Amino acid sequence: MQQYSIQVIIQLIVGLMPRTLDSQITLEKTPSYFVTKEAPRRICSMSHKTKLIVVVRNPVTRAISDYTQTLSKKPDIPTFEELAFKNKSEGLVDSSWNAIRIGMYILHLENWLQYFRLSQMHFVSGERLITDPAGEMGRVQDFLGLKRIITDKHFYFNRTKGFPCLKKPESSSQPRCLGKSKGRTHVQIEREVIEQLQEFYRPFNIKFFETVGQDFKWD
Repeated sequence: MQQYSIQVIIQLIVGLMPRTLDSQITLEKTPSYFVTKEAPRRICSMSHKTKLIVVVRNPVTRAISDYTQTLSKKPDIPTFEELAFKNKSEGLVDSSWNAIRIGMYILHLENWLQYFRLSQMHFVSGERLITDPAGEMGRVQDFLGLKRIITDKHFYFNRTKGFPCLKKPESSSQPRCLGKSKGRTHVQIEREVIEQLQEFYRPFNIKFFETVGQDFKWD
């Protein structure tokens, strides 16, 4: 079902995305692309020159956030620990659970590298996007070959959301912040569980850091 949805989306992009002039850049985003097996081949067949931007964050935090969002919609689901482990006492993690599998970034990246060069990919730190949004956006603009127009002056920290927001643009009377589904308080997870997951992800993280040439300091 997921693969079929991605195929439909890409067909729609090809048919509906406006033509891009030499002086323009067209952007499109869908979070599931990075972890969908067929996406790299299909996107490559559309344009092998595409530049790819991937936002990554600590996979343990990402899994807890994923669970928190699902729990808000389905309050009767099992606990995080029940879903994350095949055998918690032995520290046996269930990597088939989607919330865990997504954070195994190197496995997904290896799939993309069959179709795109690493130089076509830019990895944004989800943590630094919060603490230094202008710096991360500056590096994105560099990657895209754009002048650094977005700077510190465009952001302010919203204490209620716990995230930086865009200051009021000229075309709007309101600032731009992340939606209601972002910034919610995460479910409290035992320290032992977090440490077990950190240990599970460590070899995947190390290989990912080595491959992209960037240490995201998730330990």
